[in-house]
Amino acid sequence: MKIVLETQRLYLREFTLADAQLLVDLNSNPEVVKYLHEPDTTLAVAQQVLEQIILPQYALYNHGRWAIHIKGTDEFIGWCGLKYVKERNEIDLGYRLFQHHWGKGYATEAAKATIAYGFDALHMQRIMAMAHIENTASQNVILKCGLQYLHEAIVDNCPVKVYELFNKA
Repeated sequence: MKIVLETQRLYLREFTLADAQLLVDLNSNPEVVKYLHEPDTTLAVAQQVLEQIILPQYALYNHGRWAIHIKGTDEFIGWCGLKYVKERNEIDLGYRLFQHHWGKGYATEAAKATIAYGFDALHMQRIMAMAHIENTASQNVILKCGLQYLHEAIVDNCPVKVYELFNKA
């Protein structure tokens, strides 16, 4: 297990192919995926996402989406991380947590650590984030992390608010 980041309460680690069921479990709650417009996540789909999207980002860019665990219990609570989006030539901050862990500050804690890693360790110049226009909870996480609102857009047939943050170093 490769731990990438640690915060006061959490650690973030690289996913492995053995984690496909974790993604299925996470995405099985309709409230978790309410604003995402993604197909149902079967075990085969989760394995494909790991093999073709998540794991290659680690090798190519030294970042990606990371599994979030609570220190002490090792409970998997979701994921957070950076993703290079080739079509827009952007680094995207993203996160997704089990519903019973919403409202505890975990998403903000993981996202802030992820942004710091992107700026300090990887020397990124800009990090973007998007949230569905109705997903105010996700927008609040983005704003707590210091990103600035840019505009609304349609991305993957989904109405979103777009945010950005520049590296001040």
